[in-house]
Amino acid sequence: MQNQSRSPLYLQIQDYFKNEIVTKRLSPNEKIPTEREIMEIFNVSRITVANALTELAKEGWIYRVPGKGSFVSEDVHQLTNVTVQNQDLTHTSTELVMDGQKKRKMIGLIMPGINDFFAIRLINGINEILQESEYYLVILLSQNSKEKEREAIRELMSMHAEGLLIFPVDAEIYNDDILELKVRHFPFVLIDRYLPGVETNYVNSDNVLGAKLAVSHLWDLGHRNIAICSDSALPTVSVELRIKGYMDALKEKGAMIDPSLILSDFRVDYDKFEKNHPLYQLMEKRSATAFITLNAKLGLYISSLSKRLGLKVPEDISILTYDDPSSGYDDFGVYTHISQSEYMMGQEAAKILLQLLTNQQNHTINLGYQKVNLTPKLIIKETTGVSTKP
Repeated sequence: MQNQSRSPLYLQIQDYFKNEIVTKRLSPNEKIPTEREIMEIFNVSRITVANALTELAKEGWIYRVPGKGSFVSEDVHQLTNVTVQNQDLTHTSTELVMDGQKKRKMIGLIMPGINDFFAIRLINGINEILQESEYYLVILLSQNSKEKEREAIRELMSMHAEGLLIFPVDAEIYNDDILELKVRHFPFVLIDRYLPGVETNYVNSDNVLGAKLAVSHLWDLGHRNIAICSDSALPTVSVELRIKGYMDALKEKGAMIDPSLILSDFRVDYDKFEKNHPLYQLMEKRSATAFITLNAKLGLYISSLSKRLGLKVPEDISILTYDDPSSGYDDFGVYTHISQSEYMMGQEAAKILLQLLTNQQNHTINLGYQKVNLTPKLIIKETTGVSTKP
């Protein structure tokens, strides 16, 4: 479907279905097209479709049934005077007015990007807490650049943000602007990562435990040659801790550590399959029977690469991803994965920041730093199976 509108694609999808419902071409409790079908109709990505459907469900136009799809809400006729806000993925905000009168204060969120369902679930968790507060959210993307992260912090400060939620780029050298926030006692909370040696408020997932859960699951299935892969743009404490958990788990099993099965210093062009790429060569040689990928997108890439090499999942190789590459409502939800409870991660980070802001308003001293380390969960699906290699 060709659409010449300049509004974001996910808003165009929302408007399309709202119009279908208002004009009664879609009736209450009628199933709307699947995510895959909407992708084909509008020629957009799954992330775009998921964004649109999430907002439609949030506004009450549709309801979603995991594993079955999305349906028109039964009481949709009650929706009147609906306003759709124009948003931009690099600079996004929620409504500025609360109760039709009172202007709300701004909280900034800085994160590397919004290119997977981890990010969407994280943002939804934050918004769940903020929507009943006096604050609205502005999102700036750092694109995994320390310089852009620094610019984002400064821009939000110039916009008079009351507090910040930061998903740090993370690297061997910390961003001085983050350290300056700490020195100035400015309210901020780090998400998913923390800065080793620097005391801050943060919420993350137990990365060591997550990797141990992954290794133990694959080991119990008979896998002994287990690879762990990451294509992070910069060194991160999350990757380091997950590799530590991977090695600790293998040591506990009495297994030798094979350095060739630890791939963390490479980049992937997701549009290509390069035969000289270390990941391609590792899979072609069948050196590993199972792969743990430290992000969901890399798991999808390995799945595609396996098909190119004539390997079946999970018969020939097993794939276990960090985070679910599926929205949870579509037909892509087949990957065994480590869930980091990102929705809860967003909620907890927002709660801590609101408490810091409340204490600041009441001139109450913050006693210590709040550090929340969520317990990851192993979700077993269809991409892991018993190893057939002796």
